[in-house]
Amino acid sequence: MIDTAHGEVSDMGAAEDGEVVRRGYEAFIAGDLATLGELFADDAVWSVPGTGVLSGMKRGRDAVLAYFGELGSRSRGSLRVTVQDIVGGEKHTVGIHHSHADIDGRTYDQVTVVVFALRDGKVIEAKEFFEDQTKSDEFWG
Repeated sequence: MIDTAHGEVSDMGAAEDGEVVRRGYEAFIAGDLATLGELFADDAVWSVPGTGVLSGMKRGRDAVLAYFGELGSRSRGSLRVTVQDIVGGEKHTVGIHHSHADIDGRTYDQVTVVVFALRDGKVIEAKEFFEDQTKSDEFWG
């Protein structure tokens, strides 16, 4: 697998990368930050589109994990993620999931696509894409 972000070649294949992403989703859903931390490279970057308070680049594993924690706290623990599909390719692994949260009578109900790049069995880059960016920005603040 070619890592386009760093120009390196990984010996991991699409199936192995897909399994890493699947384990990441399982850990996120379970609130298992220790396992999540093991699946991200120290220099991982997570990109959140839009203009909301959660938008922007999260640089480094700790920043990525802090972002996940922020999702939990801002949703008051109501965020539920259901994996719809994980698709592996030569250069990227794509996760498609449904997110649902309820806060103060407002509901978040969207499909999100996350495009992952991995190196040596760890996520080095992830880019989120929301079904409705404006609704996402409005809901999260």
